[in-house]
Amino acid sequence: MEVTLLGTGDTTGTPTPGCACDTCEAARERGVERSRFSVHVHNERTGESLLVDASPDLRQQFLDHDVDLPNEVVISHIHFDHLDGLGNAYRLFPEVPVHAADERDPETGESVAGTVRRRYDYLDTVVVEPRTPFEPFEACGLEVTLVPVDHPPLVCYGLAIEDPETGAKLSLSGDTGYDIPDESLEVLRDPDLLLVDGIVPAHLCEYHPLGGSDEVDGEFMTFGTKHMTFEGAERLGRDLGADETRIVHVSHFVPAEEAFEEPLALDGERYVL
Repeated sequence: MEVTLLGTGDTTGTPTPGCACDTCEAARERGVERSRFSVHVHNERTGESLLVDASPDLRQQFLDHDVDLPNEVVISHIHFDHLDGLGNAYRLFPEVPVHAADERDPETGESVAGTVRRRYDYLDTVVVEPRTPFEPFEACGLEVTLVPVDHPPLVCYGLAIEDPETGAKLSLSGDTGYDIPDESLEVLRDPDLLLVDGIVPAHLCEYHPLGGSDEVDGEFMTFGTKHMTFEGAERLGRDLGADETRIVHVSHFVPAEEAFEEPLALDGERYVL
């Protein structure tokens, strides 16, 4: 299983257009980027590729990182920075199954799968495959399981992706705070690689209108209510027993002196599991 991080940034990415903050300037000087979130998973055994979330930056990501177009797609939730790149299916992808959760969201009145179907009903190439959380399904020769996480007010899902022949395992936290249900944690546990949502360091919680939440040992694990702090992300990696943890969905609000430290991920990182 070869994993390429196509997009490791939050909703505006780093550098953010029109922003001259120290972090965006440092990213430009270093020639690095955190575009909107997306992950490419290639199964070397079958030659197939699975895309996790369809970033609005999808076209440029595929040009920049020299990976195959996806045979199948998984969508974790309906925020635009994880979904709107699916419009690239027009004249770019062959017919592509798009897997998404079938649970009804009380906030929207429809499931993630239902929203994808409604939003992209004009694209014959998009074939929506509703999937029930906690029930593994096959995609590109890999076993994929969607699990609910904590990203209010919308439903959102993390994923476990396993190679049934080699035992390699990739876990993705999804967009979430630290308070992930125990049943979901069990599915995500013991990955070779964990890609975990962490938006800023905990000391920036003082600038959030809601502050921080999920306090552990005097530190906030969650920034506001929707995303983990770096401290929460690293603790989750330890909680899950991950062999390697990379923090994704990183914001440009991170102070420049902290923004490029380990284990914060950058676009283009590649891992063979």
